Amino acid sequence: MITVTDSAVKHLQALVRDEASGDQSGLRIFVEKGGCAGMQYGMKLDSRKESDHVAGRDGAEILFDPESLSYLDGSTIDYSDDLTGTGFRIVNPNAVRSCGCGTSFEASAPEASQAH
Repeated sequence: MITVTDSAVKHLQALVRDEASGDQSGLRIFVEKGGCAGMQYGMKLDSRKESDHVAGRDGAEILFDPESLSYLDGSTIDYSDDLTGTGFRIVNPNAVRSCGCGTSFEASAPEASQAH
């Protein structure tokens, strides 16, 4: 389960409303290999795909592909505008280590890929 804060919902509603292209329905958050800690977050405005998990409310959709969701399950998506920076932030309980920039992390093995 993904938690989306009120601040993230409000900012995403404004972002999608201001976007000129009508085919982009939400914010896609994905995980890919890279960064100084092994995995990194990516974000882009995108349209929903059939296999996506969708979080959010009140017309604000955050989209996750199944593989990325395995790394992000249990996370909180927030938006902040403060002295440390402006943007969407991910508080990920699956990250066992993160780098100083906050966009790269080392993940514990996702449940689906662990050997039994």
